[in-house]
Amino acid sequence: MIKAFQIISILEGVSLLLILFVSMPLKYMFDMPEANQVIGMAHGILFLVYVVMAILVKSELNWNFKTLLIVLACSIIPFGTFWMDRKYLKGKA
Repeated sequence: MIKAFQIISILEGVSLLLILFVSMPLKYMFDMPEANQVIGMAHGILFLVYVVMAILVKSELNWNFKTLLIVLACSIIPFGTFWMDRKYLKGKA
């Protein structure tokens, strides 16, 4: 479960960066919303899976509520999931 969460967290982080630095500029600077629709949908699904898996991994790693909130907050901060992976998951899988 932890290894799957690591993979999802990396994918979720990459999808957030793609939205911020690729699809949003394409949408608003070049009037090309298609990329945002595709990447946005993928990011939405990955975000939901990330949240559910974080809740499931909480009990497996004996996280307290504060740690869970930090892990969840990392999903909305650019590069946050990469930091979270290093801080809370490295060496656990």
